[in-house]
Parts: sequence; C-alpha cells; structure tokens
Amino acid sequence: MKLAILPGDGIGTEIVAQAVRVLQALDLKFEMEEAKVGGAAYEAFGHPLPDATLNLAKSADAILFGAAGDWKYDTLDRPLRPEQAILGLRKHLGLFANLRPAICYEQLTHASSLKPELVAGLDILIIRELTGDIYFGQPRGRRTATDGHFPGALEAFDTMRYSVPEIERIGHVAFQAAQKRSKKVCSVDKANVLETFQLWKDVMTEVGKSYPDVQLSHMYVDNAAMQLVKAPKAFDVVVTGNMFGDILSDEASMLTGSIGMLPSASLDKANKGLYEPSHGSAPDIAGKGVANPLATILSAAMMLRYSLAQPEAAVRIEAAVQAVLAQGLRTPDIYSDGTTKVGTSQMGDAVVAALSTQG
Repeated sequence: MKLAILPGDGIGTEIVAQAVRVLQALDLKFEMEEAKVGGAAYEAFGHPLPDATLNLAKSADAILFGAAGDWKYDTLDRPLRPEQAILGLRKHLGLFANLRPAICYEQLTHASSLKPELVAGLDILIIRELTGDIYFGQPRGRRTATDGHFPGALEAFDTMRYSVPEIERIGHVAFQAAQKRSKKVCSVDKANVLETFQLWKDVMTEVGKSYPDVQLSHMYVDNAAMQLVKAPKAFDVVVTGNMFGDILSDEASMLTGSIGMLPSASLDKANKGLYEPSHGSAPDIAGKGVANPLATILSAAMMLRYSLAQPEAAVRIEAAVQAVLAQGLRTPDIYSDGTTKVGTSQMGDAVVAALSTQG
C-alpha cells in the first residue's frame, strides 16, 4: 500500500505528522512518500501543485493531505495561490464525492455550541459533490459590464453548472451510503431560485426511484442550514452540491464540538481517495503545538476503510480516539472545565498509546 503524504501549510505539517505516527503504530506495511503541496510547494518550486507532487498522488493507493493556504499568499495571482493545489488534485484525480461524517462523541456533547440533548448521539454523513458547481464552472473572470445596473463598471462573474451524469453519480453514492445506515437521504438544493438546482432536484428524484428502500426528501439550502442547528439528529445522509456542501459541512462541524474533529474523504469512481481534515491551515496557531490532530487521525481511519480495504484497522483507530477522549484529554479547541488540556503531539502520543493497549 503506497501512501502519498502531503502535509501542506500551516498546521498541516503538525497534524499530518501525528496521523502518520498512528498509521505506523498499526501492524500493517505502508510505503509512505512525502511531497510538498500548497504554499510550501510554491516556495520551493514556484507552483502550488508541481508535476512531481501530482504524479505521486496519481501513483499512490491513497493520499493523506494536511491543509493548504496562508494569508501571506493572498496577493498572488489566483492560479498560484496554495488553495489551487487541492482544487487541482480533485480535478486531475476525478475526486467527485466528498464524504464528511459529523459525529458528536459522547464525551464532547458539552463542547458543542448546541444543547447536549440536541447533539447527543449525532451521526450525520454529508456527501458533497466536489468537481462541479460554481467552483469549476466556466466561463469565469472579470470584465466590463455591458448591462445590469452599472454598465461600464468592472464586474466579476462565475458560472454555476451541473450536468445530469454529474448529479446521477453523486446521487448513487448518497443512496448507497444510506442503505448502510438509516435509509434516509435529504437532497439539499435551491430549486426555487436556481435552474441548476431544479435540474439537481429532478435528477435526484429520478435516481431515488432505483432505491425504493431509501426515503428521499428535498430541502432548500437556507432551511437546511436552519434545521442543522434546530434538529440536527433528524438528518442521516445529506447530499448536495459543491458550494452548499462546503458551507453546510463546516456548520455541521460545530455540532460535533470543533471543526478539529471533522474528517473527510474525497473519492473517485473506484474509491481511490484523498483524505484530509475539514478545517484549514490555521496559520494563526501554526507552530504553536496546539492544533487538534484528531480530524486528521480520523481521516486516516477513513482512508483505511474506503481505499485500503482495512476496515478492522479503521475501527481500531476510531476506538483509540474514543478511548483518549474518555480519558479526558483535550486540545484547546475542545477543552472544557474538568478535562486535561494537551498539545498536538501529546494527543498523538495518547492515541498511539491507546492503540497499543487494545485487546
């Protein structure tokens, strides 16, 4: 099993290092090769996604990614900004399905921004289409307006677009995931305003006919955002487009106690994937040793489950994380009175130790 290790920028190097330690503690044989990506790659090679890094990602069985981005690169031309690395990887590798589980562990119910009774037992899977929508739609750019309220003014434009096959394939991912869970899919759209999402709704309805055992519902994105904080446990599998999924999954992360707890998997049609925490590079805390590595460690567990056919090892990591939380160890983002505050490497130490003591 060949793993591409792409730590990236900011806290990416710190959290990926702990996930690698956890993987090395398993009784499995991995070939791991590390490469620069994002701002680190721009500094070294003048591009956020050098050919060598892309080729490594293509040749690997799975990719463990940290984070990309730093405020100091905000003045670069957009194609050279660190964030273009992750967009490029998604595009070149065909990573169209993003799975983001939002689970509130029993030990963290009081760390959530909602009342404990609203989040206790929470287990949502948000499935975000990852290679279409306004993030990739063409044409895009800037021009002088020829119509609208201010002809002659500089304007910027992006294009929201989806084709039927794009919607169908993410729909099948969602329905098949629901069949292994509580058999409920909520498709989130904005069909009342956007033609793109009227098509989305129509196609999801048609795909749903192939899964009579799964209950399909539709919800406008603004209502979905409200319901996520009003009655989050009413959801099981949520499927939506690229932009809405980006926003809703970050909202859902706060139900779990911290975005530092939210792993993710980005998969192609053969389940080869890129695995990363849902949070960003957090340059404000980079190098301070306080970042929460658990989302990255849990992303490694998802990698074992989805791309490497090692479900038992995935369960071991998840159990180790729960054991550490039960011990009361907390990084600052999930700390509360009565628990023990630890740093990034100490949390990694604890997970590795918990793995070694499993029966």
